[in-house]
Amino acid sequence: MSAPTAMAHIFDPQRLHDISRRATGLPHREMVRTLIDDLASTYPGHIEPRENWFMSVVGGATGIMTVLHCSLSEYLFIFGTPVGTEGFSGRYRHDIVDFLIAGEMWTYTEEACGARTITRPGEVAFLHPGQAKGVRVTEDSWMLEYGRGPVIACLPMALTGAVMSLDGKTIWKTLSVSTRLICRELRQGKV
Repeated sequence: MSAPTAMAHIFDPQRLHDISRRATGLPHREMVRTLIDDLASTYPGHIEPRENWFMSVVGGATGIMTVLHCSLSEYLFIFGTPVGTEGFSGRYRHDIVDFLIAGEMWTYTEEACGARTITRPGEVAFLHPGQAKGVRVTEDSWMLEYGRGPVIACLPMALTGAVMSLDGKTIWKTLSVSTRLICRELRQGKV
């Protein structure tokens, strides 16, 4: 008998886009519940149904997030801010797809100096491996973010803001939630 093959990628960006569009325009609480419930029914056993909001300080951009999935090869979370923020996206070894649900996200890149891209509710923004962006998120902006690739490699950037501000609670929540969800996925054969 051969060993079972580990699952790598389970999330389909087009399905995630469809799910996020169903939540677009809803009041905040309803938007969050719609996202979580639709994702949990589409990807049973791979979505954290409980909301566990905590601060996120990445590249100077501050917001709040709840992690819905984390494995060694993919992550999925809801991120947003009621007051707006701006900063540096970071430069990663994996793909990042942001499905905007509310507000606007303004970005610019080194390649398109002087030109900004505006992403609105129902639209999608991509950050490819090795690419970086300057980012501004307007007030009351919320997005579903999906990352595909070596998730462990993004943790240094994810933790830098919390480490520099000596925010032990955010460091602890980021590491404990990620570790718990990664272990849950590994027990299911998902890398």
